[in-house]
Amino acid sequence: HSNKREDRDDMSAGEIVAAVGLKNVKTGDTICDEKNKILLESMDFPEPVVSVSLEPVSKVDQDSLIKALVKLGDEDPTFQVSTSSETGQTIISGMGELHLEILVERLLREFRVRANIGKPIVAYREALTSPVSDVEAKFIRQSGGRGQYGHVVINVKPNDPGKGYHFENKIVGGVIPREYIPSIDKGIQEALKNGVIAGYPIEDVRVELIFGSYHEVDSSEMAFKISGSMAIQDACKKAKPRLMEPIMKIEIIVPSEYLGDVMGDISARRGKIDGMEQRKKAQVVKANVPLNNMFGYVTDLRSITQGRAVFHMEFSHFQQVPSSVQDEIIERVHGKAS
Repeated sequence: HSNKREDRDDMSAGEIVAAVGLKNVKTGDTICDEKNKILLESMDFPEPVVSVSLEPVSKVDQDSLIKALVKLGDEDPTFQVSTSSETGQTIISGMGELHLEILVERLLREFRVRANIGKPIVAYREALTSPVSDVEAKFIRQSGGRGQYGHVVINVKPNDPGKGYHFENKIVGGVIPREYIPSIDKGIQEALKNGVIAGYPIEDVRVELIFGSYHEVDSSEMAFKISGSMAIQDACKKAKPRLMEPIMKIEIIVPSEYLGDVMGDISARRGKIDGMEQRKKAQVVKANVPLNNMFGYVTDLRSITQGRAVFHMEFSHFQQVPSSVQDEIIERVHGKAS
C-alpha cells in the first residue's frame, strides 16, 4: 500500500520503487550496477506549449526560487525555465495551464517560495510554406584597416513537419573556405530563433548553401555568420511564413443533458469535434482545440455542466493559425513590444 514503506534489497522488472539520496540523478537516467553497466533508451519529451512569468515576492524568496526551479526541472523534463531578454523576468514553461498551476503550488508547499504569477502565454511557432531559391546576402564593412566581408547564396524550403532544421553544404570549388561554413550554419540557426512574423521560433526548415565568395584579408567567421543570418531572414520573408499554434487533444466526459452546450462551447473556441461515444450514462466527446482558447476551461466547463463534467487535455500538434487570428496575434505582440 502507498502509506506503508518496505525496505527492499532487490527489485525486478515492472516494480515501482523509491530510492533515497540520489542527488545527481535526473528523470530519464539509467540506474545500474557499476560492474554491469547498461544504458536504456532515453525518452523523447515534447517541447512546452505554455509559459507564465514568475517573480519572487521578496528578495529573500529570490535565491530560494532559483534553487527550487532547478530542482523541479531535474524532476520534470517537460518543465523549462528561461529569462526574458526584454523584461528580465523569469519565465517558466510547461505542457498546459494545469501543469504550471501544480508546479507553482509545489513551489509554495514543498519549497516555501512565494511568487507572483503572470498570465499564461502561448508558445507559438512560425513555419515556411513555400520554397525560395538563390537568396543572396553580402555583409561588407570598411572602416579603416581590416574590413569585414562575407557573401552567401542559399536555397530554403520547408522541411517535413517534426523534422526540424537541416543544413546542407553544396559549395564546390572552394568559393567559400571550409572553415567559414560552420559560422554560416550558426548564423542561420540563431536567426531562426526569432521569426519574421512575430518573433517566434521558425522550425522545420531545410537550407542549402550553394554559392558565395570571400576576401583573403577581410573575410572572417563573424562576417560569414552575419551574412548567413541576413540571408535566412530575407529568405524567410519571401517563403510565405505562417504563424503556427499548438493544438490540444481533449476528451470530455459529460452527462447527455449537457452534451449540446458542451459541443457548442467547443465550437466557439475554434475547436473541431473528432468523435463521440457513450460510456455508461455519459457521453465522451473527443476534440482538437487551439490552446489559446482553452485557458480557464476548467471553470467554464463546471459552470456549463453544474460541475458534473470532467476533461483531460494533452498536446497534439501545431497547426496554421487562421489569417484573422494571426493578425490579432501580430498586433498584440507588436503592441507589447512598443
